[in-house]
Amino acid sequence: MATAAAPPSTPAPSGVPPLRAGQGHSYLWRKLHSLTGIVPIGAFLVEHILSNFETWNGPLAYAKQVLFLNSLPLVRVLEWVFIFIPLAYHAGYGVFIWIQGRSNVNVYPWAGNWMYFAQRVTGLIALAYIIQHVWRQRFSGISLPENPGAAFHKVQMELHNPWMLAVYVIAMIATTWHFAYGIWLFAAKWGITPGDRARKRFGYVCAVIGAALCIMGLASIYAVVWKWPNAPPDAFKTQTAITQSISATPPAQP
Repeated sequence: MATAAAPPSTPAPSGVPPLRAGQGHSYLWRKLHSLTGIVPIGAFLVEHILSNFETWNGPLAYAKQVLFLNSLPLVRVLEWVFIFIPLAYHAGYGVFIWIQGRSNVNVYPWAGNWMYFAQRVTGLIALAYIIQHVWRQRFSGISLPENPGAAFHKVQMELHNPWMLAVYVIAMIATTWHFAYGIWLFAAKWGITPGDRARKRFGYVCAVIGAALCIMGLASIYAVVWKWPNAPPDAFKTQTAITQSISATPPAQP
C-alpha cells in the first residue's frame, strides 16, 4: 500500500522575528513615552540648539545667553523637573522597548521597518552622547552656571580633540533625525495625521524641521572650532578688561 508523501515543510525565514515594541505593556506608559519626546524634551532640544546658535555671534554673545538661561527663576527646579527627569524616563523606557523588541529589517526590509530601526539606533547614540555631554559640560570642570563667561572656551577646548569633534557631529545628526522622525511618529500615534496622504505630507514638514535644526547645530560647532578660534577663557572678564583699558586711555591732545 502506497503511503502519501509528506508535504515539504516550509523553510523558516532567516533572521529574527518581527519587531513588536511595547507588546503587553501599559498603554499609558507608551503614550507618556511618546509625549515626553515632544514635550518637554523636544522643546528643550529646540531651545538648546537655538541657544547654542549664539556661538555664531562670538564668545561674548554666547556667554550672555548662558547667563540669561542660568538667571531664570527656579532654574535648578526647572532643570530637574522639565529636563533630567523626563529625559531619564524617555531614555529608560526607550531602552526597554529596544530590549523587548526584535529587529526584522533583514527579513522585511520595508522603509517603515528601516525607519523604526534607525529611530532606535539614533536614540541610543543620542543617549550616550547626552550622558557624556551633561557630565563634561555641567558637572565636571569649571562650573558654567557660576562662570557663564567660560562657556565658549570650555566647549572649544573639548572640540580641539578630533575624536570629540567627530562625536559631536555624529550626535548632532543622530539627535535631530531622532527628533524629526519622533514628531512624525507622535502625530501618527496620536491621530493628528490620519491616513497615508496626511502622513506623507507631514513627513516632508518633519524632514524640513530636522534638517533646519541639524544645520543650525552643525553651524554652531563650526563657529566654535573655526569661526572664533582661540576664544578667551572668560568672555566677560576679557570684555571688562577691554572696557577698562579703553576708559583708562587718555584722550588725544588736539
